[in-house]
Amino acid sequence: MDLKTLRINGSRLQGTLEEMARIGATPGGGVQRLTLSDEDKQARDLFVKWLEELDLEINIDEMGNIFGRRSGKNNSLPPVMSGSHIDSQPRGGRFDGILGVMGPLEVLRTLHENKIETERPIIIVDWTNEEGSRFAPAMVASGVWAGALERDWAYDRTDINGKRFEDELIRIGYKKDGPCQKFPVHCYYEYHIEQGPMLERQGKIIGAPKGILCLHWYDIYLTGEANQVGPTPMEGRHDALCAAAEMILKVNSLPDRMGGNLVATVGEIQNNPNSRNIIPDKVHFTVDIRSWDDDLALKAWDLLRSDIETIASRRGCPVKIEETWRVEHSPFDEKLVQRILDTSDALGYPNLHMVSGAGHDASYMNQVCPTAMIFVPSIDGRSHVEVENTTWEDCEAGANVLLHAILQSANESSANID
Repeated sequence: MDLKTLRINGSRLQGTLEEMARIGATPGGGVQRLTLSDEDKQARDLFVKWLEELDLEINIDEMGNIFGRRSGKNNSLPPVMSGSHIDSQPRGGRFDGILGVMGPLEVLRTLHENKIETERPIIIVDWTNEEGSRFAPAMVASGVWAGALERDWAYDRTDINGKRFEDELIRIGYKKDGPCQKFPVHCYYEYHIEQGPMLERQGKIIGAPKGILCLHWYDIYLTGEANQVGPTPMEGRHDALCAAAEMILKVNSLPDRMGGNLVATVGEIQNNPNSRNIIPDKVHFTVDIRSWDDDLALKAWDLLRSDIETIASRRGCPVKIEETWRVEHSPFDEKLVQRILDTSDALGYPNLHMVSGAGHDASYMNQVCPTAMIFVPSIDGRSHVEVENTTWEDCEAGANVLLHAILQSANESSANID
């Protein structure tokens, strides 16, 4: 068959995504499949069933990462890998992560039904806990696999209810014996929605990011003094929530103070005792700083840390600061990125060379092998929310680009990416 005319089955891809979207479906049209939840288990079980139908060699490691391996003509050659994640944000969207798993699944189904052999093996992967919304930080299992994070440290991460990562992995039956450690990989492709507005604004269908911004996560813990609100004068209060409010405004103004090329966000906050007539005595909030410039992000944190300590001292609220997670910015392999652009051109899809503002497992894969990503538009630039949406036509287009990029890489006999 003429591989140039080969295309994935868009209707089948849509049906697969819709079936997955029913697992953890929310009233607002999104999904909630938090890492290692019952919904995550249900989606994993379905994914494994689909891998079995393709006669893939299935391996699940000690972090719960799921690998499906399709043999090549020469199985001694390092494989081409593609994947993303099944877990979601709380009340998240139907496309984030899951498109990057169902996309390569559709690629493998297309190769299977057309009896197409490739020179190299191809591996599809579902990475555990990419989101980091239940167990911080994000991209934990790909980080352990790449050797950037310690397994036992990851096992001891706890959620808001104090449940341990390892215990929940065991509970849903996905802690297996296979070691979570990197092996030789020829290259890695990750297919994803953009999660921003640039493709839609510029009328493009395919995005080929040159890399991913650095990601820095911090956790701030404040201790104040609780008291009844009525009898306690305003003067002399040690209100942890007021201290946090001042600090949060400093986070919001940080990009302007640093001269741009930076975003800074507080996305999570816990206030205790969280009663309307008690002065708050404990507050925990998070800080997320991202930039293409690693040094700028570090300088911004130094400034913000000084702000936080000054406010804490002035308000009499001792502060504990945890530097939870740092990943440097990740420039992707230029030849692979160009392959995405060239493949898009060949298939007639308008494309854009851009930057990824969101974090992905590709950040850690980029430390192991040549890596690239394929983006498709997010309607109105919305993501991590129930209204997140991408047209089925764009989902199909991105999967066709993925199909042909994987085919080119999987048919390379040499170690170099031509």
